[in-house]
Amino acid sequence: MSLKTVSENKCFGGQQGVYAHASSETGTEMRFSLFLPGDAAGPVPLLTWLSGLTCTEENFTVKAGAQRYAAEQGVAVLAPDTSPRGTDLPGEHDAYDFGSGAGFYVDATEAPWFDHYCMYGYVTRELPALVGEHFPVDLARQGLFGHSMGGHGALTIALKNPETYRSVSAFAPIVSPMNCPWGEKALTGYLGADRAPWRRYDACALIEDGARLEHILVDQGEADDFLAEQLKPELLEAVCDGAGVPLTLNRRPGYDHSYFFIASFIGEHIAYHAERLKG
Repeated sequence: MSLKTVSENKCFGGQQGVYAHASSETGTEMRFSLFLPGDAAGPVPLLTWLSGLTCTEENFTVKAGAQRYAAEQGVAVLAPDTSPRGTDLPGEHDAYDFGSGAGFYVDATEAPWFDHYCMYGYVTRELPALVGEHFPVDLARQGLFGHSMGGHGALTIALKNPETYRSVSAFAPIVSPMNCPWGEKALTGYLGADRAPWRRYDACALIEDGARLEHILVDQGEADDFLAEQLKPELLEAVCDGAGVPLTLNRRPGYDHSYFFIASFIGEHIAYHAERLKG
């Protein structure tokens, strides 16, 4: 699979790159960023970050401050875009929480979205294979983390693919899109009105239906404007408790939904993943 270099910059002794390629999953050109630590002795673990609503690959790359910690821990950090770009589907650009910038990490089944909005397949199949082909990363040692919509993506993808992802964490995740306005809108649009297929893309429902992970780490700001209506971490806490899934839920007083919150604790998350990916 061919790859186009958009930019490459030396960063904390490693390399921060942005790349573009033609995606077979989305039928569009897709961009992603990849930080590679320097002085790596062989392939390094691959930690994938999934961003939230309205974001591209750039938000995390320039705001989170992850490169310093990734360099210290010797892990690569991959950040894809959040939706296909360059299409003009009906209603695709009408709202921030559906369509462009809001792929929700699902494989759409409803027209006209199913031709392009295949972000689950893109993140789990096409993109790792592409990165593994072109860069010195170890696809046998992968982890996932993300924010908000991307936290939802990280949790659901890890729950469905525990053999692929050794670690998972999230900042302010949408833990149950079936039970919040953002999720109900997105899942209806991409998957249809029948709620049964939604369970495959809902972390709480997946755990209720038998999916298991060794451990989940979540950080949630208590001053987050979306806490009560959209995020509802207590739902994840309850279902993990009932199923015996170990969950560390850090409630952070005074922190909101922004990248200032993410930057404050990103080092702890990368260390958490590195511990599980290096063994």
